Amino acid sequence: MMAGIQELLARMAPEAALEEIGTALKKLLPTVSEENRLNFVVNLIGGAGDDKVASMVHL
Repeated sequence: MMAGIQELLARMAPEAALEEIGTALKKLLPTVSEENRLNFVVNLIGGAGDDKVASMVHL
């Protein structure tokens, strides 16, 4: 299923892909634990450096 999502996004304009991803995340993120949301954001940003984690506290 992941390849299908990635293929679909690859055929879209970047701006449209981000909009669709954002819409999906607004529905998905409230259904998972706070720990899972934090892990997702940390992985999205690219690591768990102290500065990055500290700045995310204010999100």
